[in-house]
This record gives sequence, C-alpha cells and structure tokens, in this order.
Amino acid sequence: MASGDPEEPLLGEEEERQNREGKGFLQIFKNFALLGWIAFGGPAAHIGVFEKTFVEKQRWLSASVFAELLALGQCLPGPTSTQVSFAIGVVQKGVAGGLFSGILFQYPGAIMMSAAGMGAAHFLVDPSPLTTAVTAGLSAAGVSLVVNACLGLGKKLCVNMDTQIISLIAACVSYYTSAHFRVYSAWMLPLLIFLGGAVTRVTRRNAALPADEENHISSLGLSMVGGGILLGIWFAILIAVVVARRVVPYEDLPQLHWFEAFYTTGSLIFGGGQVVLPLLLSKVDAWMTPEQFYAGLGLVQAMPGPLFNISAYLGGLLGGAVGIVVCWLGLFGPGIMLIFGVLPFWGWFRKFRLYKLALPGLNSASVGLIVATCFQMALKVRSISPFPDASLMIGMAAFCFVNLYNLPAPLAIAICGGFGALAHLAHTQ
Repeated sequence: MASGDPEEPLLGEEEERQNREGKGFLQIFKNFALLGWIAFGGPAAHIGVFEKTFVEKQRWLSASVFAELLALGQCLPGPTSTQVSFAIGVVQKGVAGGLFSGILFQYPGAIMMSAAGMGAAHFLVDPSPLTTAVTAGLSAAGVSLVVNACLGLGKKLCVNMDTQIISLIAACVSYYTSAHFRVYSAWMLPLLIFLGGAVTRVTRRNAALPADEENHISSLGLSMVGGGILLGIWFAILIAVVVARRVVPYEDLPQLHWFEAFYTTGSLIFGGGQVVLPLLLSKVDAWMTPEQFYAGLGLVQAMPGPLFNISAYLGGLLGGAVGIVVCWLGLFGPGIMLIFGVLPFWGWFRKFRLYKLALPGLNSASVGLIVATCFQMALKVRSISPFPDASLMIGMAAFCFVNLYNLPAPLAIAICGGFGALAHLAHTQ
C-alpha cells in the first residue's frame, strides 16, 4: 500500500464510534456537573451550550436528532431546556441516565434560589455593582452561544429554499408575536413548528426519503406502555389537585393550594419561563408581596439553570423547606413526566414516512424560533447592561472564542464573566 491516506477516515470513524459507545454515567457526570453551574443566560443560551457540547464537540447526538428533541420540548408544556437536559441523558443511558443528567443540570440554581427564599442570600436580591457587571458579562456570553447554535443548526438543517423560508417566517412571526401579542405567544411556538412540518409534508410529498443517518440513540427510556402510564399519572394528578383545591380550604392545607398553583401552571403553559413567570405572579399574589416576587424574578435571571427555579425561591418564602419541595416539584414535575412519557412515542412515530417528510419543516421552524430569540436576548441584554457597548464587545469575543478558537463553552463563559468585572472597573474610573 503506497499511502496510508485511505485509512485515515476509517480511523477517525472508529475513534468516533468508540467515543459514542464509551458514554456512560461518568461521562454524563463530567459534562452536566459543570454545565449546571455555568448555565447562565436563560433557556435559549442553555440550548446553545447543549448544541455546542453534545452535537459539535462530544457528538453524542446528530444535529437532526438534537433539533427533534428541541422541537419536542417546545411542543410540550414545561421548561424546554430542562426537558432537553433530561432527554439527552435518556437517549444515552435510559431513564437512569435522564434523571442523572437532568438533576445535575437543575440542582445548582435550585440550591441558590432555595437559599435566597429562606433568607440566606439576601445580598443577592440587591446585588452589588460588581456582581451586576459579572452577570452582564455572563449574559453577553450566553447570547453569543445562542448565535453560535443558530449558525451550526442552520447550516445543517436549513439547506434548501423551502426550509430557509420556513425558518425566516418562523423567526419573524415569533419575534413580532412575542413583542406585540404576548397573550398569544405561548401557543404560537408549537403552532409554528407544526405549520413548518405541514409545509414540507406538502412540498416534499413526492420526494425520495433520505437514507437513515446514524442517530446515536441508545435508549428511549420507558416502553410505550410505561410512557402511556406515566402520561396517565400526570393527567390524573392534574385533575385530582384541581378538584381537591376546591374542596379543601386554604387554612386546612396550604401546601395543597401551593402545589395546585404550581402544578397547573407547569402542566398547561407552553413557552418556558418567560411565559410562566407573569402567570405565577397572578397565582401567588395573595400569598406574598409583589416586591418579594420581583426580587426573585431578578435573582433567578442572574442564576445558572432554568427560570423555573424561581419555584424554589417562592416555596422558601411560603413555607421554608417544605414549601421549596412542594413548589419545585409542582412546577417542574409536569414537564419532566411529559418528556419521559412522550419520548417512547417519539421513537415510534419518527420512523413513519409522514413524520420524515415533515421533519425538515419541524426542524427549520425550530431554528427560526432560536433566531428570533437571538435578537430578543441581544437587545434585552444590551438594554439592561450597565455598560451596553462593552457588553456587545464581550458577546463578540465569546462568539470568537467558541466559533473560531474552539474554546469549551464553560471556559468562554467564565472568561466573559471576568471581562464583565474588567468593564466595571474601567467604567468606574
């Protein structure tokens, strides 16, 4: 053999295969234990970190499967990034892997918000200028990761004229609706994804299906029977708590009323934390002051992890440790049960021709929703920053770190937090 060149791709493929097969609980721990502590910037930023880590770097998932999981989370009630964090673990190591990855991702923010709710972190409710500056740097980095995720997913999933148009329309409609018709924005997300799938189902009805790619799915967690039972349990609890709340007076069992308020919110609201937070205020306004609620609202946006962790803060205010458990499980429980219950059915219907024809539209619409979020987040982060122009430059630096120099996302985020501190020092001179 004159040259070893033909063998090099084979070696690369073998190395990649061994990397995928070697995933276990230790690998899940190594990745999610750190992500839970640096996942600043809200759900869209979390999705950006997941895409960079598990699609581009680790190659645990293909871009298509990742986009499917994202679309699935966006079509279900509950916190999308939380559901994706559980789903990533499920498709690697089953139910135990999903619980492990999801808990590792949630617990840092939950602990911090619990401490704040119980009064151990009041200094974070009214942060110092330096803390605000560091948070501004972290937020700018979070936006850059969302932009990076858009580019990566867009290049892989929006390669034809129809998918590019679907992505553009979804982005424009999502942005305009959230800005001017917030009352409709919750159900607009799943509607846009569904319509995107319907479009490619029609435009590609006579097209040959692409060859199945290696999808890197090792498990779907529960069986379809188990998934159906879990969905039935979720619905039965929903009916039971709604009925029980009407029968049992608040004075006799306040914990029941807290759980009902959070469980119904987590079960019926699409759109993630940005939609849930205003609704929660109307649910709990009889039990706490608006000042207490808004203090938590500001705090949770400066903490790592999902915005749903505000439930731990509110629970701490309402009832200490018991209130934390009741409210946190009430808000997170529905979304977690739904993603575990639906995944087996997703694994079944994704094999059908109808779904495969709709899939390009589903995925491109999901990319469009992320594009809209990029603009929303960028404008928001710049407007609330104590140094708007410096935040813009920090975001540019973060994008270069991860996209050009291939720095790990956690390291890029940490560096940008330091840049925020430097910007504060320069701003005070």
